[in-house]
Amino acid sequence: MDWILSMTYAWLKAGHIIFVIFWMAGLFMLPRYFVYHQESLPGTEEERRWIDRESKLLKIIMWPSLVAVWVFGLLLAHTIGAFSQGWFHAKLAMVLVLTGYHVWLAGYAKGLAKGDRKLPGKTLRLLNEVPGVAAAIIVILVIVRPF
Repeated sequence: MDWILSMTYAWLKAGHIIFVIFWMAGLFMLPRYFVYHQESLPGTEEERRWIDRESKLLKIIMWPSLVAVWVFGLLLAHTIGAFSQGWFHAKLAMVLVLTGYHVWLAGYAKGLAKGDRKLPGKTLRLLNEVPGVAAAIIVILVIVRPF
């Protein structure tokens, strides 16, 4: 199996990067959708459209991308023997943070669909920074491999 993975290394890496881009796009978009959603009046057609958009973004782009990122990433890690390297442990921790953030966003979307508007727009705008900071840290860990 190892020789098959090493033969497909470039394809695994390409798949991982492609789905990271899709996933990150969703992680940036969804909190922004929440801001617009919360600015719409409850019970209006506009609110229903935001609920539909949020649901589609999660179901069509974000959840499948999250699964693909993990599958391609773990296969890549196995292929290059990253499980014993410190930079990989730190990267894995950051990906776990982003995965938790994703799950939290999905839960917040469900709450919004039920009418729960728990966070102000300013907080949601600040949450938009989480994936950017995490992505910067992950890229540094993977490229520089500081430890």
